[in-house]
Amino acid sequence: MSQFINGKILEGTSGATADVIDPSNGSIVATISLAGSDDVKLAVQAARDAFPAWSRATPAERSAVLTKFAELMAERAEEFAQLESRQAGKPIRLTREFDVPGTIDNIAFYAGAARNLEGKATGEYSADHTSSIRREAIGVIGSISPWNYPLQMAAWKILPAIAAGNTIVLKPAEITPLSTLLFAEVATEAGMPDGVINVLTGRGSTVGAELLRHPDVDMLSFTGSTSVGRTVLDAAATTAKRVHLELGGKAPFVVFDDADLEAAIHGAVAGSLINTGQDCTAATRAIVHRSLYEDFIKGVADLYAKVKLGPTADPATDLGPLVSRKHQETVAGMVERARGYARVIGGGIPDGDLANGSYYRPTLVADATPDSEIFRDEVFGPVLAVTPFDTDDEAIELANDTPYGLAASAWTKDVYRALRATREIRAGAVWVNDHIPIISEMPHGGLKQSGFGKDMSTYSFDEYTVVKHVMFDITGEQAKAWHRTIFTLED
Repeated sequence: MSQFINGKILEGTSGATADVIDPSNGSIVATISLAGSDDVKLAVQAARDAFPAWSRATPAERSAVLTKFAELMAERAEEFAQLESRQAGKPIRLTREFDVPGTIDNIAFYAGAARNLEGKATGEYSADHTSSIRREAIGVIGSISPWNYPLQMAAWKILPAIAAGNTIVLKPAEITPLSTLLFAEVATEAGMPDGVINVLTGRGSTVGAELLRHPDVDMLSFTGSTSVGRTVLDAAATTAKRVHLELGGKAPFVVFDDADLEAAIHGAVAGSLINTGQDCTAATRAIVHRSLYEDFIKGVADLYAKVKLGPTADPATDLGPLVSRKHQETVAGMVERARGYARVIGGGIPDGDLANGSYYRPTLVADATPDSEIFRDEVFGPVLAVTPFDTDDEAIELANDTPYGLAASAWTKDVYRALRATREIRAGAVWVNDHIPIISEMPHGGLKQSGFGKDMSTYSFDEYTVVKHVMFDITGEQAKAWHRTIFTLED
């Protein structure tokens, strides 16, 4: 597998190759050829050529293809689960129970949503005219998806775009491209016209940069770090492209003094360790009332110690490796620096049978001050920083004391306190007494430096469509009357 362009699997033209590495053991999963400049041009042209027919297809026609796509994905669910597990280092239980079923559900959702893409039916706002609103596809979408959820993030990019009638050229992360390539291949088997979905594997500095600046790309969608998001914005400015960004996060996990402590402890463990903490919405900053603080730390530390690290193919494995050795070094470095100013409980790189992989043990960093690196910056690993608070005002202030605003959770039995937290915490999603649940019907997206725009749900159609005002002269006489009003004209 290398490139998927205009319905065909092609070799990249750059002449370069890259190995896809299984981070659980360092073995090579596949070797891919990387795309070059000519591949970007070919893919964008294929998407441009496919756009007129696909955008004019009826909602029922687009829905039928997506429905068949969901069926084929379900039939090949285990194949996708195995591939996603190996390339991204995810425990097989996670890919079987979360990544792949969630993707299939996304496809099924957009199969239905494609038939409900409406503009507002407007009325007669002047005596002699009637107006309506059309919601139309934008054109060719250039997308870049991240390595932490290769399959799901590709689906979040591709599905709303094509359901709305756009065509797309997507660049997955070069270290985890395999499930995205297979995703495009299965979509074509389901009847997706050639050129509607195109996938390019290559370096962000080359293929990504050229895709962002291509004049025939009408919109850019990016999920990844805030720093790269700024690069996307700069590129979009050169041709005034529309932009959708889902960027970093540092989600607060606020535990008030009346919270169900046991539930909060379990929620913190699950919310901080999902996908080995490589999740922009993961619980990363626990802000805990002082009366519960030490009991919370002990409870989380006890459960962390019971988490099973192991081979990703073992269904009993709870926690997989980090995505690479390089990232393992980054996470370990941040934890080691935290030892100079906070209590570090657990953590470390395991030895023995796991030494060949990029594993890192669950880590609790207690007494992290609000201005510390571990409390403010993304670690993107199985690390939870904890700090106490005394008043509700202080808790809300600490929750908002971050440049990010992607997700948050509040733990309380008091409905008024919950309502205040959901209103005043500045994040795109605020969960109450839970952390990290997502569903296809609800939107996902952030505020502040976590980006703007929504993935999933029908709200995502706002990103991938343009609203057009259409006005009709009812009598056919108004143009003549209007001209007589503002000009001196003789018949």
